[in-house]
Amino acid sequence: MITNSAKIVRFHTTGNADVLKIEQVSIPSPTKDEITIKVNAIGLNRAEVMFREGQYLESPVFPSRIGYEVSGVIEAVGENVTSFKVGETVSTIPAFSIGKYGVYGEFATVPEHAVTTYPNNLTPEEGTSIWMAYLTAYGAIVELAKTKSKDFVLVTASSSSVGLASIQIAKTEGAVVIATTRTLEKKQFLLDSGADHVIVTNDENLEDRVNEITEMKGVNMVFDPVGGSYIETLANITATNGIIIEYGALALEPTPYPLFIALQKGLNIRGYTLFEITKDSEKLSRGKDYLFKKFSAGSLKPIIDSTFSFDKIVEAHKYMESNLQKGKIVVTI
Repeated sequence: MITNSAKIVRFHTTGNADVLKIEQVSIPSPTKDEITIKVNAIGLNRAEVMFREGQYLESPVFPSRIGYEVSGVIEAVGENVTSFKVGETVSTIPAFSIGKYGVYGEFATVPEHAVTTYPNNLTPEEGTSIWMAYLTAYGAIVELAKTKSKDFVLVTASSSSVGLASIQIAKTEGAVVIATTRTLEKKQFLLDSGADHVIVTNDENLEDRVNEITEMKGVNMVFDPVGGSYIETLANITATNGIIIEYGALALEPTPYPLFIALQKGLNIRGYTLFEITKDSEKLSRGKDYLFKKFSAGSLKPIIDSTFSFDKIVEAHKYMESNLQKGKIVVTI
C-alpha cells in the first residue's frame, strides 16, 4: 500500500540547480494504465538540466516535476495494467512527459508502456542507467545509420553516458570508433572504455586526425549532441553518402546547414531524439530486445561515474553541469 505522502523533487521557476526543491506531497494511487514504483535509484540525464533551464523540447508547467529514469519495485498498478504486478523489480524508459510524470522522488508514477524489467545481473544503480543512454545510442547507430563492420563512427562529447553507450554499441556492431574529448584528462578513460582512437580537440586538429585515421576516407557516421557552427567541420570529415545525426544542442547557438558540403557528398544530416524509438512500438521492442540480450550477456555494461544521496539532488545536478563526469550520475534513495 502506498504511503499517504512522500518526498519528491519539483521546481517552481526555471534556473540553475538551486531551483530544485525536495517537497513532501501526497501520492495518489495510479490511475488507468499507470504504475507506481517505489524508487531505489534515479539516473540523471542532460535533458533534465535543459528542462530545468527552460531550454528543452518540452516547457515546464509549474510546479513541475522532473526526471526520466528510475529503478525500483512496483508498489501499485492502475486499472487495465496487465503486463506487471506488485513486487516486480523494474526500471523506466523515457517515454512520457517529463513535466507530468517526472520521476525524481521516493515514488514515481508512469504509464505502463514506459515500464520494463532489466537484466538481473545489473544492480539497481545500473538498472536506472541503461534505457535513456543505450536506447538513444541504439536508435542512431543500429536503426538509423545501420552501422556495419569496419565502418568509421565518430562520437563527440563521448564521456557522457550516451557517448559511452555509443562507443560500446558501435563496437558490438564491429565499427571503428573515434571518440572526441576536449582535454587530455579523459583520453585514457575513453580508450579503456572501448574507443579505438581518441582525439583531444583542444590539442589536435579534428580534420587532420580523422583524415589520418581513415586514410582520407572520412567517417561513415557522426553522432553529435553539441550542434552549433562546428557542424561544418563535422561535414568536412564525413564520408561520401555518410550520415550526421544531431541529438542535442549543447552549443546553445544556431546550427547552420552546410549545404554545399552536403550537396557535394550526398550527406544525410538529421535531427534525432530517443522519442523516435519510444513512440514506435516495433522499434522500441527491437531496441529493448537487443539491449536486454547484450546486457544479460555482459557485452554491454553501464559505466557509473558517481552516486549521490537523494538529499544531494542539487549537488548532483551541479556536478552534471561541471562536465567532469565519466559516465552516469546516479541518485540513490
